[in-house]
Amino acid sequence: MVRPLSRRAMLAPLTLAVATLVACGGGDAASGGAAGDGGAVSLGSPEASFPQDFGAIQTALERSDGTVLVADPLGGALYSVDLGAGTREQIGQEGQGPEEYQQPDAVWALPGDSILLIDLGNGRMVSLSPDLEFGPTGPLSAGDPRSGLTIAIPESVDGNGNVYSRSMGGAILGERPDSGAVLRIQRGTLAIDTVAMFRVPEVTITESGSAENRDVSMSLIPLSPQDAWGVASDGSIVLARSADYHIDWIGTDGSVTAGPPVEYEAFAIGMDEKREWSRSQAETGGGISIGITVDNGVLSTSFGRGGGGGGQDEDEDLDQYAWPDAKPPFYGTRIIVDPQNRAWVRRHVDAGQPTTYDVFDRRGERVATYELPFRSRVVSFGPSGVYVASLDDFDLNYLHRYAMPM
Repeated sequence: MVRPLSRRAMLAPLTLAVATLVACGGGDAASGGAAGDGGAVSLGSPEASFPQDFGAIQTALERSDGTVLVADPLGGALYSVDLGAGTREQIGQEGQGPEEYQQPDAVWALPGDSILLIDLGNGRMVSLSPDLEFGPTGPLSAGDPRSGLTIAIPESVDGNGNVYSRSMGGAILGERPDSGAVLRIQRGTLAIDTVAMFRVPEVTITESGSAENRDVSMSLIPLSPQDAWGVASDGSIVLARSADYHIDWIGTDGSVTAGPPVEYEAFAIGMDEKREWSRSQAETGGGISIGITVDNGVLSTSFGRGGGGGGQDEDEDLDQYAWPDAKPPFYGTRIIVDPQNRAWVRRHVDAGQPTTYDVFDRRGERVATYELPFRSRVVSFGPSGVYVASLDDFDLNYLHRYAMPM
């Protein structure tokens, strides 16, 4: 029997047993100054804010009529949101049927105004028509965990509808490498191409049990350096390199455009940074857990999101982690590419400071630095602007739309 796997944060490399993988978090900051020289410019106040909360927000998909689709995995609902009217309507319902879902986690644009819904609870991706009618489904995984398993939970989807995920780093029971692969996956067939390689965060590993019943636990070292990546609509890959903080753009023909290194301050990690990192796990509603069992030769896989975030008296638990001396330059989370083909990289700064994004053009040059309120993050772009999720003191998510900066 292969025991359950667990992941912290969206699409972090998979682990064994009841292992915990935790994603880099923490607050961000920036000082005043001109855009493009490292100083931050505020995005200002939201043009629209939705008054009701969500349990978690991974993406927000603006449709042609101006409404916004939001999948709330903790609330167990897919919503059509009218920001102007301050109303929302649930699309579909919970269940296992053809027009139902168990835990809707994210929505992505497909060609022809169709929509891709990620249904973690049922382990499938579902195509929706422009009229929001449920259509064909496909699996979120394929292969055998003992020799190699493909997890097709998207971190990005390009303009052709290809899904981009990251490799598991080889077979489940193998050694974890120090680099991972960006995978381009065709929906339906799950045919795979490796389109880029990136540095993965460091881990600590513990093992127990016998050869017949082996438990291997991997825990990411919080705030350890890692590369971040994202995908443009044309399928180009953007990577932020943590070794010297520069941007690589990989074109659809495989050509690489490397930007210059960016100066940054390495903020020391103290208890405030550790607490803030722990609380930041609530931004996405906790980690994605993946349970894999093999019973009498029959493989079954289950997915779910939940957990993450710490309690009020957690200092002793936080000190049990291995920590680097200082924060890396940026978060290892998804880089989002805006309609102007600019890559938004979320930067690490001192604890308790406003969220900060460095913005890079297709040459890899930093052209702007923008600032948002503390505990806010960019989740998507649309024709009407920048969609931002913010967290309140109870870790509830709220959706806002800001004007798109030029």
